[in-house]
Amino acid sequence: MKGNLKTALRGKLTDKELDLVYKSYDVIGTIAVIRIPEQSVRHSEVIAEALLQQKNIKSVWRQSSPIYGDYRLRKLQWVAGERKSVTVHREHGCLFKVDVEKCYFSPRLAFERIRIAELVEDNDVVVNMFAGVGCYSIVIAKYSKASKIFSIDVNPDAVRFMRENILLNKNVGRVFPMEGNANKIAKETLRGKADRVLMPLPQKAYDYLDYALLAVKPQGGWIHYYDFQHSKVEENPVEKSEVKVAEKLTKQKVDFKLPFSRVVRQTGPNWYQIVVDIQVLG
Repeated sequence: MKGNLKTALRGKLTDKELDLVYKSYDVIGTIAVIRIPEQSVRHSEVIAEALLQQKNIKSVWRQSSPIYGDYRLRKLQWVAGERKSVTVHREHGCLFKVDVEKCYFSPRLAFERIRIAELVEDNDVVVNMFAGVGCYSIVIAKYSKASKIFSIDVNPDAVRFMRENILLNKNVGRVFPMEGNANKIAKETLRGKADRVLMPLPQKAYDYLDYALLAVKPQGGWIHYYDFQHSKVEENPVEKSEVKVAEKLTKQKVDFKLPFSRVVRQTGPNWYQIVVDIQVLG
């Protein structure tokens, strides 16, 4: 997320029209992804042209749907600039090639990716259950001495780009791409192998938590669990996610601690993305 879209449009739209425009937008490589409410769609080209004045932006796409489905896609409509949906995004010294129409990618998780990477201990075996194009895995490979990082995704396009990104970042032999359902792979192939399991898919993490536990080594390890949480003004969204996780783990008779949790970002009115770091004790 770079800049304030309303600032870039000052003088090009009326104050009333500006009130309807979302101020934030995503920059992925050379592509800007904007959200425009239906009543402002007629201003799409004006908005896009303002963004194209930035030297790093070559193409502007409009997000026309929420994220949906097992592949975590969102419908995008090309607005202006180069009609290309493939770009290379740079983050923390890593390169991520991605097709924004076919793969999930959020630049807003950059801090969380480096936070996790800095927690990984020497010789850790890491299982990334929802790897996408490999962002968490590749950042971990660069900033830690993890021995193996297994990167799973069900989207074949994401796995294809993940393989390219492993080559781009010279991670062959450390990051291992795996295409398929994370629950099946965790249960049948990676059972008991992980020192650390990542679950960066809030929509499914709760339902897949049992499989993450199966992947953790018998002597224990860590699970980085992500959640979407609705919270009223008087409620604490972090505490709500902690209670939700703790209740499930207690029912499973798991010995655990929750040493750290935080709000990753706000995703809408009273909606938050939360991370809970779970220490599974052996």
